[in-house]
Amino acid sequence: MRGWWQELAGLVLPAGCGGCGVARVLLCPGCAQALSGAAAGRVRPSPRPAGLPAVYAAAAYEGAVREVVLAHKERGALPLAGPLGAALAVAVDRAAGAGGGAVAAAEELVLVPVPSARRQVRARGHDPARRTALAAAARLRRAGVPARVASVLRQLRPVADQAGLGARERRENLTGALGVRGGGWQPFPATARIVLVDDLITTGATLAEAARALRAASVGPVAGAAVVAAPAGSFVGNRSTTRTEQRSCE
Repeated sequence: MRGWWQELAGLVLPAGCGGCGVARVLLCPGCAQALSGAAAGRVRPSPRPAGLPAVYAAAAYEGAVREVVLAHKERGALPLAGPLGAALAVAVDRAAGAGGGAVAAAEELVLVPVPSARRQVRARGHDPARRTALAAAARLRRAGVPARVASVLRQLRPVADQAGLGARERRENLTGALGVRGGGWQPFPATARIVLVDDLITTGATLAEAARALRAASVGPVAGAAVVAAPAGSFVGNRSTTRTEQRSCE
C-alpha cells in the first residue's frame, strides 16, 4: 500500500529533479545525461572476489547518479525506476554481448535481480533492484531485444547490514546466503543469456554469491552482470578520467 501511494503521488504531484532538485521535473537534462549510459563500461572491484562474472556499469556512482539511485532506493521516488532502468539496459546489453557479440533474435535475455531482504522490502515499500530490472527489460523489448526478468534467487538466511563492512567481511557475510527458489519458475531456454542485475556494485561480493547460487543449482551459464552504477575508480581502463561531467541545472 505504501508503494502504491508513493507511485501515485510521484505521477500526479510536481516533483524536483531526482538528481539535483530543480523544480517540477522528474529528471533535468543534465542529470538525464549522467544516466544516459554514455559512460558505460566494464568495472572490476579490487580485490576481485572469486566467481564474479564480468560486470558492466552504466555510470559512476557520484553526483547526480548517486542522488537518483538513493532517491529511488531509500526515499521511494518510484518513477525514477524508468531512467534507472534505461541506464541499466545499456549495461545489460554490454554484459550480454561481451562474450559472444550481439544477442541473436532466437536468443532471450534473462535478467536475474539480486534479491533484497524481506525486512528491507517492507521498510522501503518496494524492491528497488527488481523494479529497476523490470524497467530495463521493458526498455530492451522496445528496442527489439527479447528480454524478461526472472526473480529466481532468494535469501536462505539473514545477513548482517553490509554498510561499513570491508571486502573480506562482506564475502564472509554473504557466503552461502543465496539460493534458487524451489519452484514457481520455468527453466531457462538453452539459448538464454542470463545476466545478473543490481543497482550498485561495491566489493562485488553480492554478485559473486548470486552467480555461485545459480551455478550450484545448474540454472545455466551466467553471461555477465550489470549494474546502474559503480565507484568511479573501479572502471577498467581508467574510465573515471573520461566519464560524463554533470552539467549545471540552473
